[in-house]
Amino acid sequence: MLTLSVRGLPRKMTEQLLTEMFTAHGRVRNLKMSRDLFSGECRGFAELDMEGHEARKAIAALNGSTVEGEALKVGLKSELKQRRR
Repeated sequence: MLTLSVRGLPRKMTEQLLTEMFTAHGRVRNLKMSRDLFSGECRGFAELDMEGHEARKAIAALNGSTVEGEALKVGLKSELKQRRR
């Protein structure tokens, strides 16, 4: 099981839409989307768990793609954390 980090999500993104995007590449085991405390809108990032081979397929297909004009950054949580430092 791998944890993916997704950044660059549009404010109107919902858990259902995000799950549908990733389900095309495999089964989403767990999803946590960060939401604004007051408005309830997406804060632009989420984490989700998928099996290893499915996660790699999703990264290859979705990293750099655009949703509502926003470029997505999709990668393994551990790798994206290291790049930010």
